[in-house]
Amino acid sequence: MKKEKNLDAKGQRKFGIRDKLAYAAGDLGCNMSFSLKNTVQTFWLVYMMLETGLLSILLLLVQIWDAVNDPMIGSLIDNDRRKYKMGKFKTYIFIGACGLLVGGAAVFLPFPGAPKVLKAILFVLGYIVWDAFYTIANVPYGSMLSLVTEDVGERAQLSTWRSIGSMIGNILPSTILPMLIWRKVKFDGTTDFLSKIEIPKDAADKFSPENIVINPLTKEPYKMGEEVLSPLTGKPLEVLLGDRVFWAALIMGIIGFLAFIFMIKNITVRVDENTVKTNEKTEKFNIAKAFGKFMRNRPAVGATLAAMGMFLGMNAAATATTIMFATYFNMASLSGLVQMIGFLPMFLFMPFITKIVKKYGKKEASVFGTIISLVGGVIMLIFPMISNVKTSLVVYLLGLVIYGIGMGVYTCVSWAMMGDAIDYNEWKFGTREEGTVYSLHSFFRKLAQGIGPSMVLLLMGWLGYEAKYGTIGQSAATSHNMCWLVAGLYMFSAVLQFIGIAVIYNLDKKTLDKMNTELAERKAAAEQGE
Repeated sequence: MKKEKNLDAKGQRKFGIRDKLAYAAGDLGCNMSFSLKNTVQTFWLVYMMLETGLLSILLLLVQIWDAVNDPMIGSLIDNDRRKYKMGKFKTYIFIGACGLLVGGAAVFLPFPGAPKVLKAILFVLGYIVWDAFYTIANVPYGSMLSLVTEDVGERAQLSTWRSIGSMIGNILPSTILPMLIWRKVKFDGTTDFLSKIEIPKDAADKFSPENIVINPLTKEPYKMGEEVLSPLTGKPLEVLLGDRVFWAALIMGIIGFLAFIFMIKNITVRVDENTVKTNEKTEKFNIAKAFGKFMRNRPAVGATLAAMGMFLGMNAAATATTIMFATYFNMASLSGLVQMIGFLPMFLFMPFITKIVKKYGKKEASVFGTIISLVGGVIMLIFPMISNVKTSLVVYLLGLVIYGIGMGVYTCVSWAMMGDAIDYNEWKFGTREEGTVYSLHSFFRKLAQGIGPSMVLLLMGWLGYEAKYGTIGQSAATSHNMCWLVAGLYMFSAVLQFIGIAVIYNLDKKTLDKMNTELAERKAAAEQGE
């Protein structure tokens, strides 16, 4: 009798904490892999020493292909009518999870002495394999939100728990990984530093045996165990341990796989999977037609622009931020911890997000958040003007915290907003098309993930960064330019998010209630007519 009380009218287990934990675990699994993207550019720029221009082109090419690939996979899932023991969505997620076991490590093969052409081939092949499996897992995972429950409030809860899984999956690797792969150079009593700290041959003229053993500030010889300072900037040298990145990525793949398995075993799909389709008349997938429909879906466009703003700003800034911490603040190993402190305020909204959404609405609350982020962006623009490095770090962190507070609400409801955009598609055009709407949303997100870092790499080169010197041969002017670049990118991110949510996204609380009421009436009428 007790079990019967936990079943709904269709005989399925009622929606509850088990579904929420499982859905959170799914995004934790995704982000065990996705969080490595911030390390990819740094690894290939600093350790493998690909020029900024070449790496920019390669990164853009693989990301454009990955973005184009998303709608194809979405269409494949939509039109798959085969019967699977685990269900269609869970099966695709399982296949992607298996590939991600080793896929993440494939893009971090540590061969810094390889010829430039071989490095380029390794980068492209590794990235394509990795991203292909990530897409296979991520596209059906995102679409599942609409299939676990039809209740608007429960979808919002799933979105919130997805954000929890996402942030845990991002914060843990982003915090711990830099501590494992960066180390400060300490004097060991010898003059053979050029080989021991992997200074590029092209930078040997800047780090001669004579000046590398002398402290440039005190003009005295180093003592055993003392941190070695750069002769160029007078700041501690930090080097990237590239071989450790490969093993860290492999371990993260295993953790992600276990998280996916937990989700597959514990989440319940309550909506008929066959309702998820690209075209009602089962014609072949038409990318032009799908794109045209997507562009008429105003909530989807607004939510997508906001997400693109987040990636073009925050994620694109990842490499510049790492270089800034390594050359300006000289604490690359702690850069992840500082970033985590800045974004902890996001967690403040999670216990209250359901009440906030019910009282104010997703759009209204998110708009207020973007305004707060704009304030944080303005503060970011101040820290490069401060000459004292410690003070500028405090101001940077203050801007980051305020920016994180503004991002809190939007992060919690962003996926629920896309779920509403899928409902809007049905409301306006008569077709749900979960797979296609979500995959096109993912297309633009990944396009931003490709364009953003590519443009930042070019900007870094224009601002004086020389890849052949890694992080240890950059000038003081270059390290300071990285501060301006990071500040500008965060501000740009906040502006785009405001435009997407406040100006374009049109599902305010009143309109959303009207849409849900009319969709419910249509469904009831259709059921009566059967």
